Amino acid sequence: MNKTWLIAKREIRDRITSRSFLGVLIIGPLIVLGLIYIFLSYDSKEKQNWEVLLMDETNLFEGKLSPKKDPYLDFHFINDFVDYDEFANNQTFSKFDLAVWINEKVVSNKHVIIFYREKPSEAIQRRLVYHVERRLEEVMVEEFTGLSVSKFREIKQPLSFSLRDTYDPRNEYSEKAAWVGFTFGAFIVLFLLLFGMTILRSVSREKSNRIVEIMLASVSSNSLLSGKILGIGISAVIQVLSWIILLSTGLILFRMFMFPDMFSPEIVAEQLNNPGANLTSGHSPFVSLIFEQIRFGNMVVFFLLFFFGGYLFYGALFAAVGSSMGSESDGQQFIIPLNLLLLFSLVAGYFAIVYPDSSLTAFFGFLPFTSPVIMMIELANGFEVGESWRLYLALFILFVSGFITLYMAGRIFHNGILRFGHRLKLGLLLKWVKKS
Repeated sequence: MNKTWLIAKREIRDRITSRSFLGVLIIGPLIVLGLIYIFLSYDSKEKQNWEVLLMDETNLFEGKLSPKKDPYLDFHFINDFVDYDEFANNQTFSKFDLAVWINEKVVSNKHVIIFYREKPSEAIQRRLVYHVERRLEEVMVEEFTGLSVSKFREIKQPLSFSLRDTYDPRNEYSEKAAWVGFTFGAFIVLFLLLFGMTILRSVSREKSNRIVEIMLASVSSNSLLSGKILGIGISAVIQVLSWIILLSTGLILFRMFMFPDMFSPEIVAEQLNNPGANLTSGHSPFVSLIFEQIRFGNMVVFFLLFFFGGYLFYGALFAAVGSSMGSESDGQQFIIPLNLLLLFSLVAGYFAIVYPDSSLTAFFGFLPFTSPVIMMIELANGFEVGESWRLYLALFILFVSGFITLYMAGRIFHNGILRFGHRLKLGLLLKWVKKS
């Protein structure tokens, strides 16, 4: 164990003192933050006029909402309720962008449901909430209290609003959330490729310059392999954690100094009290996505777990290829398939976004080659009640597969590290796996 740790420390020192490591550690997060800033700075150009259907079953609002016409919201009343499917598919309602359901319970439960075809911006949502809440205050003051409207507003309980996609009222699937998960999965693939190739180059370089012959005089092949994977793995963790810290710091600074408006209570209050203000030049939808919708804590924990499992699995494969090369060019035929496997995991992730309920997507979620990407996508979408076991089963399969692959890689490393001039074939690798 001491010899394994000595080799690991040597690998860590070599990695973290190299210019390439420091360059990726610093420049990488800055490039990602720059791209995020471009997305966040994009000013969403949404439609200027929204047709709103108010479904007032009991005629509570008496066909009135605001004394002044809103320049961005055009309201239409009906004394009926239209369900999600009918609103989505009936040609009669095709001209309406939003539907607000007002029923007799709104006075007691203070809850209003809004359907949408295309999700409105935060600014449009605030305008709609403003009009509905102000009209309800007038109705309640007139029917239930002797207070003035201004006095009632000081003591009243605010309304709560639920926004629901008319094509997905249960919020079962969000493609935007899926792309967030895909991004996390893509970063896992990026780091696996980066540090997998680092393992391969380290092993093949020491084999080609014969340093490994001297090292094996002092340590066993298993200790040498374990030390390399452990040392490069620790440097990978340092790299990944540094990225997480730098990116998190950058996002916090963005929120505090560059995109504070949508989070400022003063700004929101000013907008609600000034319904005629021009609000449609609001933030990019990425602002809401990144700062409100992503559960970073949960995503980062499982990102690290799937990265560890994926590193164990792919790192062993890269080490096996590096140790079994008869010549530097000879190993290319096995490097390409490994890289294609990583690329295939991204393709499988895209398939999971397009076909989230497919049985093939479920299968890819348990396959160790693709599970890191697929499960990050499913985690971002959220699991149904009683379905989270799939996430933990995928992790279990990935780690078990990683240890099995590491065991097989140890056999190949032991039998192939001191061999030169042979032609690398799959049959030879299988023979080395069987040979103790």
